[in-house]
Amino acid sequence: MIQSHISPKERESSPFKLNKDAWVRLMADFRTSLEQIRQGGGAKAVERQHARGRLTARERIAALIDPDTESEEILGYAGWHMYADWGGAPGGGVVTTIGKIAGRDWMIIANDATVKAGAFFPITAKKVIRAQTIALENHLPTVYLVDSAGVFLPLQDEVFPDQDDFGRIFYLNARMSGMGIPQISAIMGNCVAGGAYLPLMTDALIMTEGSGLYLAGPALVKAAIGQEVSSEELGGARMHAVVSGTVDFYEPDDAAAIARIRTLASLYARPALAPWATERKSELEPFHPPEDLYGLVSPDGTKPYDVNEVIARLVDGSEFHEYKAHYGQTLVCGYARLGGFPVGIVANQRLIIKKPGKIEVGGVIYAEAADKAARFILEVNQRFIPLLFLMDVTGFMVGKESEQQGIIRRGAKLVNAVSNSVVPKITLITGGSFGAGNYAMAGKAYGPRFIYAWPSAKYAVMSGNAAAKTLMEIELAKLEREGRKPTEEDLVELYERIKGRYEETLDPRYAAARLWVDEIIFPHETRERLIRSLEVCALNPTREQMRVGVFQV
Repeated sequence: MIQSHISPKERESSPFKLNKDAWVRLMADFRTSLEQIRQGGGAKAVERQHARGRLTARERIAALIDPDTESEEILGYAGWHMYADWGGAPGGGVVTTIGKIAGRDWMIIANDATVKAGAFFPITAKKVIRAQTIALENHLPTVYLVDSAGVFLPLQDEVFPDQDDFGRIFYLNARMSGMGIPQISAIMGNCVAGGAYLPLMTDALIMTEGSGLYLAGPALVKAAIGQEVSSEELGGARMHAVVSGTVDFYEPDDAAAIARIRTLASLYARPALAPWATERKSELEPFHPPEDLYGLVSPDGTKPYDVNEVIARLVDGSEFHEYKAHYGQTLVCGYARLGGFPVGIVANQRLIIKKPGKIEVGGVIYAEAADKAARFILEVNQRFIPLLFLMDVTGFMVGKESEQQGIIRRGAKLVNAVSNSVVPKITLITGGSFGAGNYAMAGKAYGPRFIYAWPSAKYAVMSGNAAAKTLMEIELAKLEREGRKPTEEDLVELYERIKGRYEETLDPRYAAARLWVDEIIFPHETRERLIRSLEVCALNPTREQMRVGVFQV
C-alpha cells in the first residue's frame, strides 16, 4: 500500500485549503457551462418537440436504459463556443452516451432535434464518428436514435467530402456490422438525404408513425423531377412497412419504439471478454480518500505534487507496485488494480527530483525516464493488461546535457512503444499536456480507447507564458521592420493581449469542443469513470502481438 504523507494536520493547512477553494470555483464554472449545453436548442425547441408527440434525445435515452441505472455521457462539450455565426451547436447537435440496456453496456447515439432540427454540423459528424470508433475498438453494441434533418447546408463543404467527414459514418456502420458488433436503429423523426443510409446499415430498423425516411424530401423531388408527392407517400413509416419493405418494425410512437429496442437488445448472445478481464478480482476502495485530490493538486498547475499520492486515491486498496522506483523518476511506472482489473500505469511525476550534482524538474521527461517508460510499456504488453496514462507533462528535457544523453533517440523509443502498444490505453490529463510530451503520454493521436481531462488540464504546444513570450518576440520583430518602437506600456499591453488570446485555447473545454478529449471529468469521479471505461474495454476479446519495428537503441 502507498503510504500517504498527507496528515490530518496537512489537510487543514493553508495551501491544501487554497487548492480546494480554487477547485470549487473552477468546478462551478464548468458545471454552469455543462448545464447550458444540456439545454440543447432551448425551451421553445423542446416545446416544439413535445408538441409533435416526441421525446427529446436525453428523454429517449433515459427511457431506453435499464431502470435504476445511469448513462455516462461522453463528448458532451462538442461544439462548445463554435459556430457562433449560425447560432451555435450545443453538444454538436447529438447526444452520445454509454448506458446499460438489458444488463449490457451499449453506445447510444441520439440526434438532438432541438438543435437545428438535428442537422449535421462538421462537429456533429466528427462526434458520431468518434462514438462509433469507441464502439468499434471496444466491440460495444450501438443504438442509433435517428431524428435529423441531414447535413447543415451552409457548412456542407466542411461536412461532406473528407475521410473523417459524414461518409465515414456509413463506412463505420459497415465495418462494425462486418465485425459482428450489434447495431440497432430507430427512426423517431426525420431521416433524410445521405443520412438515410445509416439505419439501413444496421441489424434492425424501427420506425415510428409520423417519421420520414427518404433520400430527397417532397420539395427536392418536385424541384428535381417535377413530381408532387406527400411526405407520407414518399417515405412515411407505413409506406416503408407495407410497400417498400424497408422497415423491420413499425411502431406508433417513441415509447413503443424504445420498448422494441430493449426487447431486441436482450436477444443478442454475449461474446467472451478480453483475457485480462477474466483476471478481475473483488474491488477494493482506495485506503486514502479521493476528496484529498482537491487539496493535493493545484488547479492552476503551478505547484509541485507527488503523483504517487494521486495514484493512492485511484487504485484498489491504494496498492501500487512501482517499477524502477529510483531510476528515471520524473516518470512513475508500476502495476495496480483498478476496479479489480489489473493495469499498468505511466504517470508524470510533478515533484522536483534532487540527485547528486543535479536537480530534475517535475513534469519534464528526461532521457532515463523515457528509457524506463518504453521498457515498461513493452512489459505491460507482454502481460497483456491495459495501460493507464496520467498526463501532466511540460515536454521532453532540452539543452546540451540532455542532447548528449540522446534525449531525441530515447524519446523516439518511448513514442514508438506508445504507438505500437496493442493493449487498451486510457489517458487522463490532470494538468499540462504540452508539446511532444502529449505524444509520449498517449495523447489523442496515439489511439487511446478513452481520453479524459480534469478541468485543470491545459492542452497546447507550450504553456501560456512561454508561448506569449515567443509570440511577442515575433510581434516585436515585425514592429521593428516597420520602423515602430513600442513604449513600455505598449509592451505590457501587447504581452497581456497575446497571453490572454493564447490562454483561451488552453481551456480544456476548447479541446473537448474539438473532440481532442472525450470528456471533462471531476477528480472525485475519476476512479469510477476509469473503472467503467475498463469494463467497456473488456468487451473486445482480441489479443494482438506487439511489434515495435525499427528504432534506435
